[in-house]
Amino acid sequence: MSLKDAIRSRAQELGFDLCAFTSAAPPASGPRFQEWIQGGNHGAMAYLERNAAKRMDPQQVLPGARSCVIVAVSYHQKPSIQDPCEGQAPNRRDASHEPLGLVARYARFKDYHEILGQRLEDLARWMDAATGMDSRSLWYVDTGPILERDLAQRAGIGFVGKHTNLISRGLGNWFLLGEILTCAVLEPDVPEKNRCGSCTRCLTACPTQAIVAPFHLDARRCISYLTIELKGSIPLEFREAIGDRIFGCDDCLAACPWNRFARAGHLMREQVGNPSGREDLLEFLALDELGFRRRFQNTPLLRTKRRGLLRNVCVALGNVGTAAAVPALQRAALDPEPLVAEHAQWALAQIEKRSSPA
Repeated sequence: MSLKDAIRSRAQELGFDLCAFTSAAPPASGPRFQEWIQGGNHGAMAYLERNAAKRMDPQQVLPGARSCVIVAVSYHQKPSIQDPCEGQAPNRRDASHEPLGLVARYARFKDYHEILGQRLEDLARWMDAATGMDSRSLWYVDTGPILERDLAQRAGIGFVGKHTNLISRGLGNWFLLGEILTCAVLEPDVPEKNRCGSCTRCLTACPTQAIVAPFHLDARRCISYLTIELKGSIPLEFREAIGDRIFGCDDCLAACPWNRFARAGHLMREQVGNPSGREDLLEFLALDELGFRRRFQNTPLLRTKRRGLLRNVCVALGNVGTAAAVPALQRAALDPEPLVAEHAQWALAQIEKRSSPA
């Protein structure tokens, strides 16, 4: 068995669905990424600009790096437990007519950073022992200063679609990436080519027109950015378009026709919390700081902090809430956190506007 085959076999044992290889040479998209940053498309994500030089040159991340191992893990679920309304008008309620918010599919599981990270560390140590490199590997799960989607396309995992996310012919859009930079010399796999063709479904599916052109995302308009990365007030122009989404958005991913080939993986299957992604907005709005931490410990939603999640919940209630939500929003309007209070006041005004006679 070759070293590459041995690494793939070990990766499969650890639960990874795909494993591919590329060199540690700078990605060809570096100049385009720099232009994207200079255009301010990254919004408040200052870390992208701060580490831009490293992202364009893996040698600045791991001096002497020769290869990069890319792994992918599917978080696709069977259609019977996925939300058939995703991408449609935000009007979801449960049987008792309580307003519900929607969480992006990847965030319905335990925190993928921990799940993939533990196994990537295991794989990196195994590789170092197998190659005699004496711990000359670095692994990342969505945290390192590298352009992972570009490296993954060069490794043949998938291709960067017009929505700027990676698409796999075998996993569709529903997968997570991890990377290992290593000083070992591993033969690169064949790069994947773009297979979007003339399709523009992802562009038209975006509720805020964040995909301003094929392969060009203005993150400042993206609902995932607005509900997760943005720490301050959500611009008024986007609040109604957010609908009932309280953490992330899947619309551009869900619109992709390559999802017909998606298959469920093994690793994430046991880590799912709420498969439907529907959450009780009034229950979330009642959480204090301790309750928030207990409720979302070891989940991606902890990242927004209480102030960010309740901000999102207020926006969702402003869009789908009824008069029944008014008492809870009135209490939230007095929250000591100004960010929560501001968005609660906006939600109250929206509900009043909907309930008032023309």
